[in-house]
Amino acid sequence: MKTMVRSPADEIAAAIDEEELVGLVLEAVRIPSVTPHETDFAGWVRNRMEDGPWSRVRLVEAEPGRPNVYAEAGRAGGRSLVLAGHLDTVHADDWTREWSGTDRADPFAGSIVDGEIWARGVTDQKAGICSIIEVARAVDRAGYRLSGPLTALLVCDEESGQPGSGLSIGMRAAVSHLFDGPDPVPDFAIYTEPTTEAIYTAQMGFLIADITLTGRSAYFGTPELGVDALRAGHSLLSDLWERNETLRDGTGHDLLGGRFLLVTSVESGGNIAVPGDFRLSLIQKLLPGDDLDCQADALRELVARVADDHGVLAEVVFSAPRDHPVGGTPDEISPDHPGVRALMESIEHTTGRSARIEGAPYWSEKPLLRAAGIPGVYFAPGDIATCHTPFERLPIQELISATRTLAHFVASWCGVEQAGRGRPEEEQ
Repeated sequence: MKTMVRSPADEIAAAIDEEELVGLVLEAVRIPSVTPHETDFAGWVRNRMEDGPWSRVRLVEAEPGRPNVYAEAGRAGGRSLVLAGHLDTVHADDWTREWSGTDRADPFAGSIVDGEIWARGVTDQKAGICSIIEVARAVDRAGYRLSGPLTALLVCDEESGQPGSGLSIGMRAAVSHLFDGPDPVPDFAIYTEPTTEAIYTAQMGFLIADITLTGRSAYFGTPELGVDALRAGHSLLSDLWERNETLRDGTGHDLLGGRFLLVTSVESGGNIAVPGDFRLSLIQKLLPGDDLDCQADALRELVARVADDHGVLAEVVFSAPRDHPVGGTPDEISPDHPGVRALMESIEHTTGRSARIEGAPYWSEKPLLRAAGIPGVYFAPGDIATCHTPFERLPIQELISATRTLAHFVASWCGVEQAGRGRPEEEQ
């Protein structure tokens, strides 16, 4: 009978400790880290990494009270890799309302129901962070060390929704601290946002605009003295909805679908008077190849035409700058990139299933890494469809499967050697 010889990557994937991994996730979700209160969780992450084989672990403030955690492992020479994630979560107000009086009432308890962990932030994205921690431990546990450099990049301020949040101050600072210098940048990155174990090679872009039309209020008995901003707003809404139809009729993307423009809120009116102001907010979805500046200019021109037609003043504010002053840029990497191909092979090797290439139905911070010259993908357990909802949960078997895949990929991509070989001064 032929004896099957396991590769080092196989040994490292098999060294993932299921019980320890689940324990890490439960510890993580029990430390609230709603934006901008990431400090306690960042300290926990630093401590857990210091217990592992990382050669250097740092907690660095992006702004006062807003920490990032950086960790490094491996040796200079092999292929390099970044594993990234965000420390913060969205608030849990909806969770508390939905589950009051039940066994899931505490959003930070980490209840296990039918083989799934229920908690705010379990998928988005503390499971990904815990996978990174456990992968490094598995390399050490199997008796190896990495031949190539590995950087863990865990940042604050990814989530939006809280006042003054969602500006990517953590990732901006991380890129500046680590990759804004003469040294070569890492060869590949995996951002551990949830993907249900698919590989997301493409992501949408977006712009969010808050538009104000200002006319002149007047008492209802003398409407001729006013300038009706609500009437102007009606025309604006019509033009925006017409623009949405034009965008939807354009050529879509194989992984991301079509473009759209969605009006998300409207406010106007007063106390029995001609409305003197009108406000709306919108979000526009962009696809790879779209230029944010051109799209923003087109929107400004549309608003200016309506304002001129109705004699009102107009202001357009792009309120969610990420890697661009008006929003977030779309991003795409070829499925033929060596990093993507290697991750596909690891998925197929560890799961026995064909790897899935899909598009991200969200925007996250990978474009900031790409702007620094680091191509990458999203890959992690969990379903984004449950995130930001009171139904956020993570199947434990999916957590284990994705972490084994990540361990196999890290070992295959960076390369490994048995611990104890080489000179200490070669360590990073």
